[in-house]
Amino acid sequence: MNLVIVGTIGLDDVETPFGKVSSVLGGSGTYAGMGASFFVKPGLVSIAGDDLSKEHRKTLEKIDISGVSFLGKTFHWEGFYEFDMNEAQTKKTELNSLAGFKPVLPDNYKEAKYLFLANIDPTIQLEVLSQTSNKPFVVLDTMNYWIANAREALTSVIKKSNLVVMNEGEARQFFKTPNLIKAGKMLLDLGPEYAIIKKGEHGALLFSDGRFFSAPGYPLEEVKDPTGAGDSFAGALIGYLAKTKDNSETNIRKAVIYGSIVASFCAEDFSLGYSKKVTLSDIEERYRVFQQIRNF
Repeated sequence: MNLVIVGTIGLDDVETPFGKVSSVLGGSGTYAGMGASFFVKPGLVSIAGDDLSKEHRKTLEKIDISGVSFLGKTFHWEGFYEFDMNEAQTKKTELNSLAGFKPVLPDNYKEAKYLFLANIDPTIQLEVLSQTSNKPFVVLDTMNYWIANAREALTSVIKKSNLVVMNEGEARQFFKTPNLIKAGKMLLDLGPEYAIIKKGEHGALLFSDGRFFSAPGYPLEEVKDPTGAGDSFAGALIGYLAKTKDNSETNIRKAVIYGSIVASFCAEDFSLGYSKKVTLSDIEERYRVFQQIRNF
């Protein structure tokens, strides 16, 4: 197993100005795993309930789920978006089986060369890191809740990561600055080689030692549901790195573009609807569009 992802599997109720769905497959680990699956077959470490339907389990066939436990009820999130589709409003969160989750890596996961710590409790992220034996290239994601309530543990994980991903609100919150350039440099000062600050529909910023890269968002005419787009971005990014086995800054720039492309497909449909119809050739077509956008 070359790429391992740790994150949540969930059932979501989502409402946007363009529709409403109930009990659809979600979770940071799910979205990240599906994003990565366009490039490699990742292993997922997570927990889900016995209530996860056969249809949802079939969707997960693109991911190796030998690291997933099934017990009790699945994590449930309910939220909505208004016309500002960059921020979800949470109505209800039920941890269910996730409340007692203790990750255990299968033996064939422990030597993976790439590890994505998707948005989940940083104490769980640290536990997964402690079980690895191959010093993997670690990509870390988080959210505002952990910044506010588990800052010390989160800081510890950041220091052990190679690349850290935050959205612009999280970066401002963590470093207490409105300036994203300052926030990116402060993130690097904690130890990672690379930092990415996501700006939703406006793209992403990549920071490395003395270098800076700005990627635009893919221009979409229709956005139905941005839930999971950030997780899809990060999953596709590390999936591309795991496929190419190249962690250079030049290749990470390409990975950012592939991440943005997969995120754009995710936002065009509810839940993981995009994953059933998008092909690698569709992704490559949007990659060529990005090359035209950035050409001057």
